[in-house]
Amino acid sequence: MIPTEPSSAAVSARMSRQAVRNTAPEVAVRKLLHAAGLRYRLQVKVPGMPRRTIDIAFPGPKVAVFLDGCFWHGCPQHATRPKSNAEWWREKLERNMARDRETNEQLASAGWTVLRFWEHEPPEVVAARVIATRDAAAPHRAAPERRTRPAAGADGPAGANGAAPEAG
Repeated sequence: MIPTEPSSAAVSARMSRQAVRNTAPEVAVRKLLHAAGLRYRLQVKVPGMPRRTIDIAFPGPKVAVFLDGCFWHGCPQHATRPKSNAEWWREKLERNMARDRETNEQLASAGWTVLRFWEHEPPEVVAARVIATRDAAAPHRAAPERRTRPAAGADGPAGANGAAPEAG
C-alpha cells in the first residue's frame, strides 16, 4: 500500500514552510520587469480554476508567467527524488506536473499565452523573454508610456514665473 503522508512530521513541517510566492527568482524577475516599465498583477486566479494562481500576469494581453521550483515541478536538470517514502514523493511530484499541464491547457483554451521558467534560469533571460512575449501580444503597448513633468518655469496654471495668475 502507498503511504498517504510524508515520511515524518519533521519533513512535512519543513516542506510546508517552503515559499509559495515572493521567491528570490520571482522577485528578481519582477524587479527587472518593473525597471523596464512594465506593470503586472501578482497571484491572479486562473480562470475556471479558483485554487490556482498565475505568478506574474499581464491580463490585458493575456500573458501568464510561472517561475517553477526545480524540486516541486520536476526540472529535468535539477529535480531530485527523495529516497525516504519514495513512492509517496513520486506520486506527489507527478501530480504537481500533471496540475501544471492542466493549468497550461486551461489558460491556453482561455486565450492566454503561458510562459514557464525554472528557478535556475537567469532572471535577465527570463525577463527578456517575458518582455518580448508581452510586447508581441500587445503591440499597441510595446513601449511603455513615460510621463514627464514640465520643465521648471514652464508656463502652466501658475503662470510663467510660478506665481498664481492675478485676478482681474
